[in-house]
Amino acid sequence: MKSLKKKLIKRGYHRIPLTLTNTNHLEVFAKINGRSGRFILDTGASNTCIGFDRMDQFDLISKSSEIKAAGAGATEMDTLTSTKNHIEIGQWKKKKLKIVLFDLVHVNTALISHNAQPVDGVIGADILNKAKAIIDYRKMCVYLKSKKNEK
Repeated sequence: MKSLKKKLIKRGYHRIPLTLTNTNHLEVFAKINGRSGRFILDTGASNTCIGFDRMDQFDLISKSSEIKAAGAGATEMDTLTSTKNHIEIGQWKKKKLKIVLFDLVHVNTALISHNAQPVDGVIGADILNKAKAIIDYRKMCVYLKSKKNEK
């Protein structure tokens, strides 16, 4: 029987390694607009998010938003949005990505207090759904499927 890796790669998936943090989060490295960053892979986050303090780092152009963010003990947080961004996770790529920007200080404070590295943001369900993500916890990787016409 073929391995999961061989089956998925044959079907157009890209294998991306994950790191398990001290806080049991799955961490992945990605490039937004050509700039590298550290992100938590979060199946419970509806959108891909980056902290306000990282806007310049990733060349994000933002506009006001009516969306209120919630999570990790905080609710009703103000947000901004940034559209027309490019993301690369391993060999997987997507253009025209919408990113939600909000204050991630509480998240990074919690990570640091548990001897984990701070993150630049969160890869959310928007990308995981679009890429038909398959997480292999035993092998600590995620498989993301590319569209044939999108490179």
